Parts: sequence; C-alpha cells; structure tokens
Amino acid sequence: MIRYSLICADGHEFESWFASSDAFDALAEQGHLSCVVCGTPKVEKSLMAPAIGRKSNQKSGAAEATPPPLALKGDGGEALKAAKELAAFMDKVRSHVEANAEYVGDNFADEARAIHNKETEMRQIYGEATLEEARDLIEDGVAVAPIPAKRRKSN
Repeated sequence: MIRYSLICADGHEFESWFASSDAFDALAEQGHLSCVVCGTPKVEKSLMAPAIGRKSNQKSGAAEATPPPLALKGDGGEALKAAKELAAFMDKVRSHVEANAEYVGDNFADEARAIHNKETEMRQIYGEATLEEARDLIEDGVAVAPIPAKRRKSN
C-alpha cells in the first residue's frame, strides 16, 4: 500500500491509499479518481515528502513524528452533502434488493451454489454468508456481491 497526497484542479488537497503506484496510474487513466470535496475527476499527485522507514537495526534518538491530521479547505459541507447522498443511494440499493429478491437467511451460500449449478430454479436471492463462504462462492465462479447494510439511526 502507498499513500499519496492528491490535489484537484480546484485546489482541494486530500490523501488516499492505493495498492501500488501502478494502481494509482491505472485508476487515473481510466478516470476513476475524483476529489473528495468537490467531485471533479481532475486529480493528480501533489508534492509530498516520501516517508522512508528506518532499518530495524537502527536506533532512533527521538520518537517518530506522526503527521498532523489532514485539514480540508472549506467548511466540509460538500463532503457532508456527498456522504448523505451516498447513504441515501445505498438505502435505495438495499430497498431494491429487499423488494425484488427472496431472503434466504443463513442458507445464502447453499442456495446461491444450487442456483449456479442449476439444481434449483433461477431467482434473485439475498441473505447472509461468512467471509469464507463468500470467498468460496467467488472462487467457484458464483456471481455474488455484498449489499449495503442498514443504516443505524444516530442520536
């Protein structure tokens, strides 16, 4: 994993993690990056000092400094609005699944596999599966995806 300082065309600065430098380049080329504040897809790497770790056999005279938390420009209203819109969209996705698919509970993995293997009729289902069950389904070519969790009401 690598952390980059990024900046958008409107000057908003933020940080994000990527699997590798190549992963960042691929996402940028495909237009899959956007500013967390304003949403513009014009995002590039910002100037940053590389963080180079010490060798484990070197002793430090001072504790390593932790960088200060990133402060976004503006009042954060754009980010809050985007977060609320995303939460509303996720609620709609979940509602659509619940209205158009059969709930099979803990039998999800078995039912999904049976449908995939044509051992039972084709139908849309949803339910619960462990991480291991989900990985096994994906490895076996069964098309599955998580659905957004229900939002908790905050006080």
